[in-house]
Amino acid sequence: MTTLAHALQTAQAEGLERLDVQMLLLHALGRSAHDRAWLLAHDADELAAPAQAVFEACLLRRRNGEPLAYITGHKEFFGLDLRVDARVLVPRPDTETLVDWALALLIDTPAATVLDLGTGSGAIALALKASRPDLSVRATDFSEDALAVARSNAVRLHLDVAFQHSSWFEGINGRYQLIISNPPYIAAQDRHLVDLAHEPTQALTAGADGLDDLRRIIAQAAAHLQVGGWLLLEHGYDQAAAVRILLQEAGFQLVASRRDLGDIERCSGGQLPLPATSSAYDINNMIHP
Repeated sequence: MTTLAHALQTAQAEGLERLDVQMLLLHALGRSAHDRAWLLAHDADELAAPAQAVFEACLLRRRNGEPLAYITGHKEFFGLDLRVDARVLVPRPDTETLVDWALALLIDTPAATVLDLGTGSGAIALALKASRPDLSVRATDFSEDALAVARSNAVRLHLDVAFQHSSWFEGINGRYQLIISNPPYIAAQDRHLVDLAHEPTQALTAGADGLDDLRRIIAQAAAHLQVGGWLLLEHGYDQAAAVRILLQEAGFQLVASRRDLGDIERCSGGQLPLPATSSAYDINNMIHP
Protein backbone atom coordinates (compact mmCIF):
# COMPACT_ATOMS: atom_id res chain seq x y z
CA MET A 1 0.00 0.00 0.00
CA THR A 2 1.26 3.46 -0.94
CA THR A 3 0.34 6.08 1.65
CA LEU A 4 0.10 9.81 1.01
CA ALA A 5 3.17 10.34 3.20
CA HIS A 6 5.20 7.77 1.25
CA ALA A 7 4.15 9.28 -2.07
CA LEU A 8 5.28 12.72 -0.89
CA GLN A 9 8.59 11.47 0.46
CA THR A 10 9.39 9.51 -2.70
CA ALA A 11 8.71 12.50 -4.96
CA GLN A 12 10.80 14.84 -2.81
CA ALA A 13 13.66 12.33 -2.82
CA GLU A 14 13.70 12.69 -6.61
CA GLY A 15 14.59 16.37 -6.20
CA LEU A 16 11.25 18.14 -6.48
CA GLU A 17 10.38 20.93 -4.05
CA ARG A 18 8.11 19.98 -1.17
CA LEU A 19 5.49 22.62 -1.95
CA ASP A 20 5.30 21.58 -5.60
CA VAL A 21 4.86 17.94 -4.63
CA GLN A 22 2.11 18.81 -2.15
CA MET A 23 0.27 20.91 -4.77
CA LEU A 24 0.50 18.13 -7.33
CA LEU A 25 -0.73 15.51 -4.89
CA LEU A 26 -3.69 17.67 -3.90
CA HIS A 27 -4.44 18.18 -7.59
CA ALA A 28 -4.31 14.41 -8.22
CA LEU A 29 -6.68 13.89 -5.29
CA GLY A 30 -9.10 16.50 -6.60
CA ARG A 31 -8.65 18.68 -3.54
CA SER A 32 -8.11 22.42 -3.15
CA ALA A 33 -4.60 23.85 -3.20
CA HIS A 34 -5.41 25.25 0.26
CA ASP A 35 -5.72 21.74 1.77
CA ARG A 36 -2.08 21.25 2.74
CA ALA A 37 -3.12 20.81 6.37
CA TRP A 38 -5.47 18.05 5.25
CA LEU A 39 -2.50 16.19 3.75
CA LEU A 40 -0.72 16.24 7.10
CA ALA A 41 -3.81 14.99 8.90
CA HIS A 42 -4.30 12.15 6.39
CA ASP A 43 -0.69 11.19 5.68
CA ALA A 44 -1.43 7.54 6.54
CA ASP A 45 -4.29 7.31 4.04
CA GLU A 46 -3.84 5.06 1.03
CA LEU A 47 -3.19 6.70 -2.33
CA ALA A 48 -5.67 4.98 -4.60
CA ALA A 49 -4.39 3.67 -7.94
CA PRO A 50 -6.26 6.18 -10.17
CA ALA A 51 -4.99 9.15 -8.14
CA GLN A 52 -1.50 7.67 -8.06
CA ALA A 53 -1.47 7.43 -11.86
CA VAL A 54 -2.49 11.11 -12.15
CA PHE A 55 0.10 12.08 -9.53
CA GLU A 56 2.92 10.28 -11.32
CA ALA A 57 1.98 11.85 -14.66
CA CYS A 58 2.02 15.27 -13.01
CA LEU A 59 5.41 14.59 -11.44
CA LEU A 60 6.84 13.68 -14.83
CA ARG A 61 5.62 16.94 -16.33
CA ARG A 62 7.09 18.92 -13.43
CA ARG A 63 10.44 17.13 -13.69
CA ASN A 64 10.49 18.11 -17.36
CA GLY A 65 10.28 21.76 -16.34
CA GLU A 66 6.61 22.48 -17.01
CA PRO A 67 5.29 25.20 -14.69
CA LEU A 68 3.20 23.99 -11.77
CA ALA A 69 0.37 26.31 -12.80
CA TYR A 70 0.07 24.68 -16.23
CA ILE A 71 -0.14 21.24 -14.66
CA THR A 72 -2.81 22.14 -12.12
CA GLY A 73 -4.48 24.72 -14.37
CA HIS A 74 -4.61 27.29 -11.57
CA LYS A 75 -2.60 30.26 -10.36
CA GLU A 76 -3.50 32.63 -7.54
CA PHE A 77 -2.90 36.31 -8.26
CA PHE A 78 -3.91 39.20 -6.00
CA GLY A 79 -6.32 36.87 -4.20
CA LEU A 80 -7.95 35.67 -7.42
CA ASP A 81 -7.94 32.04 -8.56
CA LEU A 82 -7.00 32.33 -12.23
CA ARG A 83 -7.21 29.51 -14.75
CA VAL A 84 -4.04 29.36 -16.85
CA ASP A 85 -2.53 27.12 -19.51
CA ALA A 86 0.23 27.22 -22.11
CA ARG A 87 -1.59 29.93 -24.10
CA VAL A 88 -0.58 32.55 -21.52
CA LEU A 89 2.29 33.43 -19.22
CA VAL A 90 2.00 32.28 -15.64
CA PRO A 91 1.18 35.37 -13.53
CA ARG A 92 4.06 36.19 -11.16
CA PRO A 93 3.68 37.49 -7.60
CA ASP A 94 6.05 40.37 -8.42
CA THR A 95 3.47 41.77 -10.86
CA GLU A 96 1.23 42.46 -7.86
CA THR A 97 3.60 45.40 -7.22
CA LEU A 98 2.24 46.97 -10.40
CA VAL A 99 -1.36 46.45 -9.28
CA ASP A 100 -0.64 47.93 -5.83
CA TRP A 101 0.88 51.03 -7.43
CA ALA A 102 -2.09 51.49 -9.77
CA LEU A 103 -4.60 51.20 -6.94
CA ALA A 104 -2.64 53.74 -4.87
CA LEU A 105 -2.68 56.25 -7.73
CA LEU A 106 -6.41 55.79 -8.32
CA ILE A 107 -7.50 55.86 -4.67
CA ASP A 108 -9.08 59.32 -4.99
CA THR A 109 -10.31 58.89 -8.57
CA PRO A 110 -13.81 57.38 -8.71
CA ALA A 111 -14.86 55.50 -11.85
CA ALA A 112 -11.45 55.95 -13.45
CA THR A 113 -10.79 54.57 -16.93
CA VAL A 114 -7.98 52.00 -17.19
CA LEU A 115 -6.33 50.34 -20.18
CA ASP A 116 -4.35 47.12 -19.65
CA LEU A 117 -2.09 46.37 -22.62
CA GLY A 118 -1.06 42.76 -23.27
CA THR A 119 -3.38 41.31 -20.66
CA GLY A 120 -2.48 37.62 -21.10
CA SER A 121 -4.53 35.67 -18.55
CA GLY A 122 -6.24 38.93 -17.55
CA ALA A 123 -4.41 39.00 -14.22
CA ILE A 124 -3.81 42.75 -13.92
CA ALA A 125 -7.15 43.87 -15.36
CA LEU A 126 -9.14 41.42 -13.25
CA ALA A 127 -7.22 42.26 -10.07
CA LEU A 128 -7.93 45.97 -10.58
CA LYS A 129 -11.62 45.36 -11.29
CA ALA A 130 -11.99 43.02 -8.31
CA SER A 131 -10.34 45.58 -6.02
CA ARG A 132 -12.21 48.56 -7.47
CA PRO A 133 -15.53 47.53 -9.06
CA ASP A 134 -16.17 51.15 -10.04
CA LEU A 135 -13.24 51.21 -12.46
CA SER A 136 -13.92 51.02 -16.18
CA VAL A 137 -11.28 48.55 -17.38
CA ARG A 138 -10.39 47.63 -20.95
CA ALA A 139 -7.81 44.91 -21.60
CA THR A 140 -6.11 44.06 -24.88
CA ASP A 141 -3.89 41.35 -26.31
CA PHE A 142 -2.49 40.49 -29.72
CA SER A 143 -3.11 36.79 -29.06
CA GLU A 144 -6.66 35.57 -29.57
CA ASP A 145 -5.73 32.49 -27.53
CA ALA A 146 -4.70 34.67 -24.60
CA LEU A 147 -7.91 36.68 -24.86
CA ALA A 148 -9.92 33.45 -24.72
CA VAL A 149 -8.22 32.60 -21.41
CA ALA A 150 -8.74 36.12 -20.05
CA ARG A 151 -12.41 36.21 -21.04
CA SER A 152 -12.98 32.82 -19.44
CA ASN A 153 -11.42 34.04 -16.20
CA ALA A 154 -13.57 37.18 -16.24
CA VAL A 155 -16.76 35.17 -16.75
CA ARG A 156 -15.88 32.66 -14.03
CA LEU A 157 -14.98 35.44 -11.57
CA HIS A 158 -18.01 37.59 -12.54
CA LEU A 159 -15.83 40.61 -13.33
CA ASP A 160 -16.94 43.07 -16.00
CA VAL A 161 -13.83 43.84 -18.05
CA ALA A 162 -13.97 44.80 -21.74
CA PHE A 163 -11.55 42.77 -23.87
CA GLN A 164 -10.21 43.78 -27.26
CA HIS A 165 -7.93 42.16 -29.82
CA SER A 166 -5.15 44.67 -30.43
CA SER A 167 -1.42 45.05 -30.96
CA TRP A 168 -0.64 47.60 -28.25
CA PHE A 169 -2.53 50.80 -29.19
CA GLU A 170 -3.80 49.59 -32.57
CA GLY A 171 -7.54 50.27 -32.76
CA ILE A 172 -7.66 51.87 -29.31
CA ASN A 173 -9.97 54.89 -29.09
CA GLY A 174 -10.40 57.48 -26.40
CA ARG A 175 -8.13 58.54 -23.56
CA TYR A 176 -7.57 56.81 -20.25
CA GLN A 177 -6.66 57.97 -16.78
CA LEU A 178 -4.31 55.03 -16.33
CA ILE A 179 -2.50 52.81 -18.83
CA ILE A 180 -0.82 49.75 -17.37
CA SER A 181 1.17 46.96 -18.96
CA ASN A 182 3.39 43.97 -18.29
CA PRO A 183 4.77 43.61 -21.83
CA PRO A 184 7.46 41.26 -23.16
CA TYR A 185 10.82 42.54 -21.90
CA ILE A 186 13.35 39.71 -22.15
CA ALA A 187 16.22 40.05 -24.65
CA ALA A 188 15.97 37.60 -27.53
CA GLN A 189 19.20 35.80 -26.57
CA ASP A 190 18.78 35.97 -22.79
CA ARG A 191 20.15 32.89 -21.04
CA HIS A 192 17.07 32.75 -18.76
CA LEU A 193 14.81 31.81 -21.67
CA VAL A 194 15.81 28.18 -21.35
CA ASP A 195 13.99 28.11 -18.01
CA LEU A 196 10.86 29.52 -19.66
CA ALA A 197 10.69 27.09 -22.57
CA HIS A 198 7.13 25.99 -21.76
CA GLU A 199 5.71 29.54 -21.84
CA PRO A 200 4.74 31.43 -25.04
CA THR A 201 7.86 33.08 -26.49
CA GLN A 202 5.90 35.94 -28.08
CA ALA A 203 4.84 37.02 -24.59
CA LEU A 204 8.43 37.00 -23.30
CA THR A 205 10.92 38.45 -25.78
CA ALA A 206 11.17 41.95 -27.24
CA GLY A 207 14.18 42.45 -29.45
CA ALA A 208 17.90 42.40 -28.87
CA ASP A 209 17.78 44.34 -25.59
CA GLY A 210 14.25 43.43 -24.48
CA LEU A 211 13.06 47.03 -24.73
CA ASP A 212 11.36 47.07 -28.15
CA ASP A 213 7.79 46.83 -26.85
CA LEU A 214 8.44 49.13 -23.92
CA ARG A 215 9.79 51.77 -26.33
CA ARG A 216 6.71 51.47 -28.51
CA ILE A 217 4.27 51.73 -25.62
CA ILE A 218 6.05 54.73 -24.08
CA ALA A 219 6.29 56.54 -27.42
CA GLN A 220 2.56 56.13 -28.17
CA ALA A 221 1.00 56.35 -24.70
CA ALA A 222 0.60 60.12 -24.50
CA ALA A 223 -1.92 60.08 -27.36
CA HIS A 224 -4.13 57.76 -25.31
CA LEU A 225 -3.82 59.32 -21.84
CA GLN A 226 -5.92 62.03 -20.28
CA VAL A 227 -4.06 65.04 -18.92
CA GLY A 228 -2.52 64.08 -15.60
CA GLY A 229 -2.92 60.40 -16.44
CA TRP A 230 -0.34 57.77 -15.58
CA LEU A 231 1.57 55.11 -17.50
CA LEU A 232 2.80 52.17 -15.39
CA LEU A 233 5.04 49.43 -16.81
CA GLU A 234 6.62 46.23 -15.59
CA HIS A 235 10.13 45.52 -16.89
CA GLY A 236 13.20 43.37 -16.36
CA TYR A 237 15.33 43.29 -13.23
CA ASP A 238 18.05 45.42 -14.89
CA GLN A 239 15.92 47.75 -17.04
CA ALA A 240 14.57 50.33 -14.57
CA ALA A 241 17.12 53.04 -15.38
CA ALA A 242 16.64 52.61 -19.13
CA VAL A 243 12.84 52.72 -18.82
CA ARG A 244 12.97 55.85 -16.67
CA ILE A 245 15.07 57.55 -19.33
CA LEU A 246 12.59 56.53 -22.03
CA LEU A 247 9.72 57.94 -19.97
CA GLN A 248 11.54 61.22 -19.36
CA GLU A 249 12.49 61.57 -23.02
CA ALA A 250 8.83 61.03 -23.95
CA GLY A 251 7.87 63.98 -21.74
CA PHE A 252 6.51 62.18 -18.67
CA GLN A 253 6.95 63.79 -15.27
CA LEU A 254 7.20 62.41 -11.73
CA VAL A 255 9.00 59.40 -13.23
CA ALA A 256 9.74 56.75 -10.61
CA SER A 257 10.21 53.02 -10.05
CA ARG A 258 8.79 50.54 -7.55
CA ARG A 259 10.52 47.49 -6.05
CA ASP A 260 9.11 43.97 -6.07
CA LEU A 261 9.09 41.32 -3.34
CA GLY A 262 12.77 40.64 -3.97
CA ASP A 263 13.67 44.34 -3.55
CA ILE A 264 14.32 44.68 -7.30
CA GLU A 265 13.13 47.70 -9.28
CA ARG A 266 10.43 45.82 -11.19
CA CYS A 267 8.15 48.56 -12.52
CA SER A 268 8.45 52.18 -13.58
CA GLY A 269 5.98 54.85 -14.49
CA GLY A 270 5.30 58.50 -15.06
CA GLN A 271 2.55 61.06 -15.36
CA LEU A 272 1.48 62.88 -18.48
CA PRO A 273 2.01 66.55 -17.63
CA LEU A 274 -0.65 69.20 -17.99
CA PRO A 275 -0.19 71.44 -21.02
CA ALA A 276 0.63 75.07 -20.30
CA THR A 277 -2.87 76.13 -21.40
CA SER A 278 -4.79 73.64 -19.22
CA SER A 279 -8.26 74.60 -18.13
CA ALA A 280 -9.63 74.47 -14.59
CA TYR A 281 -11.51 71.31 -15.59
CA ASP A 282 -8.25 69.61 -16.58
CA ILE A 283 -6.58 70.52 -13.30
CA ASN A 284 -9.49 69.29 -11.19
CA ASN A 285 -9.61 65.98 -13.02
CA MET A 286 -5.94 65.05 -13.09
CA ILE A 287 -4.66 62.07 -11.09
CA HIS A 288 -2.29 63.03 -8.30
CA PRO A 289 0.56 60.77 -7.17
